[in-house]
Amino acid sequence: MTIELKPEERLDDLQRNGFKIIQNPGKFCFGMDAVLLSGFAKVKQGEKVLDLGTGTGIIPILLAGKTKAGHLTGLEIQEESADMARRSVLYNHLEDRVSIVEGDIKEAGQLFDLASFDVITSNPPYMTGNHGLTNPELPKAIARHEILCTLEDVIGTAEKLLKSGGKFFMVHRPFRLAEILVKLSQHHLEPKRMQLVFPYVDREPNMVLIEAVRGGNPRMTVEKPLIVYDEPGVYNKEIYDIYGY
Repeated sequence: MTIELKPEERLDDLQRNGFKIIQNPGKFCFGMDAVLLSGFAKVKQGEKVLDLGTGTGIIPILLAGKTKAGHLTGLEIQEESADMARRSVLYNHLEDRVSIVEGDIKEAGQLFDLASFDVITSNPPYMTGNHGLTNPELPKAIARHEILCTLEDVIGTAEKLLKSGGKFFMVHRPFRLAEILVKLSQHHLEPKRMQLVFPYVDREPNMVLIEAVRGGNPRMTVEKPLIVYDEPGVYNKEIYDIYGY
């Protein structure tokens, strides 16, 4: 299928199912955190999935390739990103399985039926406030800083839209782990599984992957650490498996 690429856009190979994704490097490109979340999330056959803050649609597209989800929806507030996501869905012939909705996470309760999703994923902005920002309206700033939505917005929305027993999967930064666990519990999303991601075996972790269950019983499993690099430029075998090489 021929899809129009706009100025400065490029088509990147996702190394899975022949899928490709449209991105604009000058605006924002997905990172390893999104790929690791797609590997950490567990989606059963026929389940209905929502990705909050989907950007250019990377997580729904990867999950369409990795799982037998019934339908995947990506919610994105930035018009330009949502447009790229829609065109990527069409390019990959996924329009029957993946929908992109342009809208605000804070208003998701009006966009979707309450308690209607089996699985919700999110790779939200990590940084609080506008500290160090020169232009808060830039797409990269919106993706990285809590300008248009906060951790509370994401977790509160997940609580509203998940079915009882539904699963929430999120990637975030370890420096906010205490806050994350408190907010999950406050919103009846019981943390069930956690994995810390380390750039190298002798470094501090720089990502945390979390699974929580709406209305779940208290008991959390901490999985063995995920090490990204064996040495500079050489991924650990587990990373190659997640990427699908």
